[in-house]
Amino acid sequence: MDSNPMPRLKKYFAPALLFIILLTVYGLTLAPGLTWANDGADGGDLIAAAATGGVPHPTGYPLYLILARGFQFLPVGSLAYRTNLMSAVFMALAAALTCELVRRELEDRSLAGARLAGLVAGAAFGLSPLAWSQAVITEVYALNAFLVAALLYLSAIRRTASNPARVDVWSGLLFGLGLGNHLTLALMAPVLFAPMVRGRESGRAVEKSWWRGWQVDGPVLRRRMAWMAAGLLVYVTLPLRAASHPPLNWGNPVSWNGFWWLVSARLYQDEFVLTWPRLVERIRSWAGLLLGQAGLPGLLAGFFGLTFHSSALRRDTLWIAALASLFAIFYGTADSYVYLIPLAMCFAIWIGLGLAAWMDSAARYRRWGGALIGVLALAYLAALAFQHVPLVDASHDPRAEQFGEAVLARAPEGALIFAKGDGAVFAMWYYRFALQQRPDLVVVASDLLHFEWYLQTLRAAYPDLSLPGPFPWPESLIAANPARPYCYVQYVQGIDVRCSQ
Repeated sequence: MDSNPMPRLKKYFAPALLFIILLTVYGLTLAPGLTWANDGADGGDLIAAAATGGVPHPTGYPLYLILARGFQFLPVGSLAYRTNLMSAVFMALAAALTCELVRRELEDRSLAGARLAGLVAGAAFGLSPLAWSQAVITEVYALNAFLVAALLYLSAIRRTASNPARVDVWSGLLFGLGLGNHLTLALMAPVLFAPMVRGRESGRAVEKSWWRGWQVDGPVLRRRMAWMAAGLLVYVTLPLRAASHPPLNWGNPVSWNGFWWLVSARLYQDEFVLTWPRLVERIRSWAGLLLGQAGLPGLLAGFFGLTFHSSALRRDTLWIAALASLFAIFYGTADSYVYLIPLAMCFAIWIGLGLAAWMDSAARYRRWGGALIGVLALAYLAALAFQHVPLVDASHDPRAEQFGEAVLARAPEGALIFAKGDGAVFAMWYYRFALQQRPDLVVVASDLLHFEWYLQTLRAAYPDLSLPGPFPWPESLIAANPARPYCYVQYVQGIDVRCSQ
């Protein structure tokens, strides 16, 4: 055992420093409570589901719920703040892993300035508007970014690991668990399961035929698949949650039909239909978004790193970047840009690789030349970050909480609250169920009344409510409960609360 821990501490100093800096930056721009900033309307649903043992909107996100509940026990801030904090921690960890991945790759190739280039790569990702925007709100994408980075890192260290079978176990298990956070982690499948012959060529693995790869790597793939299946067991928690009849119970996944409706995201599958003009528009938006992450210098450094550096890491990141781009372009929702976060990570890795090549060349002419380029790159990213603050800062967005508090203040005793729109519905669920305020109110999501599972949820949450069926309209609910006043609430351009008295 090494009695001197200093070399190890020195090796991990850069990612540790980056983690602390990013966590500080995220903390300064973190939403202090419930927020709709950065397209974070789903936050109320996720927070309330984690707090009440419920089931949120498809695909259910069982891993996220478990981890979020752990953060909700922290003795700081509001319930929403604690859940927002989880995003900050996992996005900072993802950036730190990106830093360490690039450092390791460059040191394996004996390039100068590996630590500094890794720091630039991690900062380029962590301070990119895409990553930063999701690090300061309650959403599942920060945890997904961490899982992508962790799987890339495991893939990299396996090539030199003394016990590669253990790495396979962790890779498969983490992949299976990660699919329980967001199914788009399936974009990592080519990295984990593409067969490869582990030959040797200049000390590196080389790829040969796929058929020969299946023969040689069969045990590796089977081991990873077995542990992936073990990780996927996290989905068993969804029917267990549903069996307790929580107030949030999307799909009521106690039956196979309900479970499959939830985890397959059948509710959103029609969103993939795009017309040709819309597709062209989204490709243009993709290009503009890519340019906006680290500016033109970052774009040039990234493309240079991609073409200059040939390795398994380039192959893996190309897979992820291409598949993430295709998914985000063809998925027709307004917030599909968040699925480009893995692309931002891959591009940050390429930036680090490209910068290292420039630093190595500069160091041959002047010993300090490489370090100067790295320091200038960090200064550039810091200056760019100041410009990005207004785009991502969620610390001054009171809309969601102002809306929820306005509804609670104006609603008559025992009122039926008909909420319309995700933001309004999820905000009311947060106040009514997670914070347990105004227990006299009956919150009804108007857009969900045509689902039988939602009617079952209403019956369990409000046993005294008279529910005409099947599939009632708000007006029929009002008629069936004449003793209750009612309010229609939504948020479009502002707070809209209309009550019967």
